[in-house]
Amino acid sequence: MTAEPQSDPEVPPGSQAGAGADTTEPGISEPGPSEPGTSKPGTAEPDRTEEGHAAPHHLAHTWVEARQAAFDAATPIPPGPVALRIALGRKLDRDIVALQDMPHYASSAMDGWVVNGSGPWIPVEPGTRLAPHQASPIATGGLIPAGGKAVLRTESAVLGRDDEGLPVLLTGGKARPGEPRAGEHIRKAGEEALEGDILVKAGVELNPAHLALAALAGYDELQVQGKPVVRLVLTGSEVVEHGTPAPGQVRDTFGPQLPDVVGMLGGIPGGQQRIGDSYAEWLAALEDVLPDAPDLPADVVITTGGTGRSGTDHLRRAVADLGGRLIIDGVAMRPGHPVVLAELPDGRFVLGLPGNPLAAMMALSTVGAPLLAALGHRGIPAVEEVPCGTMIEPDPGRTRLMPFRLLYGMASPAQHTGPGMMRGLAAADGVLVVPPHGVQLGEPVHAFALPWGPPIPRAQEGPAKPKPRSNVRGGQPKGKPAASGPVDWSALLG
Repeated sequence: MTAEPQSDPEVPPGSQAGAGADTTEPGISEPGPSEPGTSKPGTAEPDRTEEGHAAPHHLAHTWVEARQAAFDAATPIPPGPVALRIALGRKLDRDIVALQDMPHYASSAMDGWVVNGSGPWIPVEPGTRLAPHQASPIATGGLIPAGGKAVLRTESAVLGRDDEGLPVLLTGGKARPGEPRAGEHIRKAGEEALEGDILVKAGVELNPAHLALAALAGYDELQVQGKPVVRLVLTGSEVVEHGTPAPGQVRDTFGPQLPDVVGMLGGIPGGQQRIGDSYAEWLAALEDVLPDAPDLPADVVITTGGTGRSGTDHLRRAVADLGGRLIIDGVAMRPGHPVVLAELPDGRFVLGLPGNPLAAMMALSTVGAPLLAALGHRGIPAVEEVPCGTMIEPDPGRTRLMPFRLLYGMASPAQHTGPGMMRGLAAADGVLVVPPHGVQLGEPVHAFALPWGPPIPRAQEGPAKPKPRSNVRGGQPKGKPAASGPVDWSALLG
């Protein structure tokens, strides 16, 4: 399936996922069991299984608990060798050292003639050992033959004949006085690096220049820190990949964006496949290696849809039949509540995203981002504070994730942010993490950056400096004093 129910029928979940667990991040608070609107510890709301029988509903993780649980579930992937062509952006685990002198032979820096001694010179065949007053043609990068002392540029050389009619090489054309001097236009062996020199230190993130340098030094692969390979399983028989969807169909929103978002979050896109809604397809997709990427076994499989509890939502059953375990089965947040994180016996993680695009992105930011960060040797993604530009009513029992726009330094929820919408997120500056008790106008509220957006600006430390008083000439009426306190800018958002 590809849709999270718009009516959001989930009941307000409990406050803790595990008794005695303290997973609260510094500066982020979650409602306790005694706060209004939260379930008491140990209580459960009835849910319906696929057969229609009542079953006790689990106590969903809070937003903070879910982030921490996903981060704690993963162990950093150990370092290993990767080919240069896929090493871009990876963190180097072992120094790149010169395997030999660089360059490892003396070469010409110009097209022209390699010469020995002063002119005129007698031309000889290329590569011949040069005696005094001899020269041979050479191209840029060519090996300097034995006896070669300098290179005369093509534009500084003139071929002529001596008194006996034999060919000779003379300086002329654009030649400068004294050209060529000894060693001129010759790249000496080892002038860039000597064997054993460190070219790139471990710990840097590899850029294209690093890869070119490694290739120049003779490397075919580099030892880098582990980075998770992520395979995508896109589901839904009603999904179309091209054109305008007909009634009953929906356009694929995940195929064009998820591979790039995975890369922005620190993963390596490892291929994708599309399946329908049958259980057999689900089981095969989670069990098999993707045919077009056999050399990239996945560390994480991300699925879209199938996380609800209807007869066509098969993720939990497939995980159970493969011997896996659920780590997160729902989060007390909106949108994106029915997100699932599981681990299979072979060590692969399965991240089940809701089918609605905005709900899926919020689930990916909440659970997927910490998981990929932990696998890739990084810290849990940062959460900052921004002043809220409007009042947000309470929604007891769950955190709300609201894409926002920054106006005059204050965050106001964006428009068009239903679970199935993307317009609001496309124009957003970040996402507000609104606690269950709501937010007052001007109150600091936690927020996180979008994978493709700039970091959330840090709040100013210390009191702001007062604005200097302007010089108002006597006799002129003073303007109306500005209202004290924050201003609600939300009405300016379109």
